[in-house]
Amino acid sequence: MPREGTGPDFIEALARGLEVITAFGPHQAEMTLAEVATAAGLARPTARRILLTLEELGYVRAGGRGYALTPRVLDLGVAYVRSMGLWDVARPHLERLVARTNESCSIAQLDGSDIVYVARVAVPKIVALAVQIGTRFPALPTSLGKVQLAALAPDELDAVLAQPTRSGLVPRWRPGRAERDAELREVRARGWALTDEQLALGIRSVAAPLRDGSGRVIAGVNVNCHAAETSVDRLLEHHLPLLLQTAGEISADFARLDDVPHVTVPAVS
Repeated sequence: MPREGTGPDFIEALARGLEVITAFGPHQAEMTLAEVATAAGLARPTARRILLTLEELGYVRAGGRGYALTPRVLDLGVAYVRSMGLWDVARPHLERLVARTNESCSIAQLDGSDIVYVARVAVPKIVALAVQIGTRFPALPTSLGKVQLAALAPDELDAVLAQPTRSGLVPRWRPGRAERDAELREVRARGWALTDEQLALGIRSVAAPLRDGSGRVIAGVNVNCHAAETSVDRLLEHHLPLLLQTAGEISADFARLDDVPHVTVPAVS
């Protein structure tokens, strides 16, 4: 079935290749040819040719029962993070925040109705949230998602949340429109967001927005903890002020990075 593009320059083969890569979702680390074809909406011969191409390029390996992605796929996401300079800017701030809170801290950005983790400094815990770079969760029940959703215009918010999640996770908190809007109004008014076991049992976190030089919200940064170890009072009274300070420092660094002149030097032939 032809893919719908935006014009004559749309490359259908590239779109199909990316769909095959993204077909490997949660609990689908290895898939048969038939499963890949069904998940990507492709004919089996087409899916087979794409998988063989990806295997030759090193992004897919053939396994016992089918195919699996290789770690090389991470290069695609890492290239994005590196191109943004996000990790270089955020790392020292996240490391200081982790040292002062003894909790894991992360940065995530919106991708449709999900958040995707792009930077993280973790603290070993007996009970921890399974998160790594590239992990995605539904945005609305997360503190990282709330601070970014609260910055959207109403029409944009509706369009974003109308997109289906690709996280494979069903959150505990699934509010109606009125409850959702009331929650985001509160987040917008106070400038930070709290999630208390709304995503998953035992997980609570507080997040603040990160802004670029123009003041636009481009990501969120959070402190994440386990409910059995850290109370809401501790999270808000001790961790939140440190988080807000860190968010301000990272945003200021982003602004300074934007102000650095970029000069292109012509190559010497």
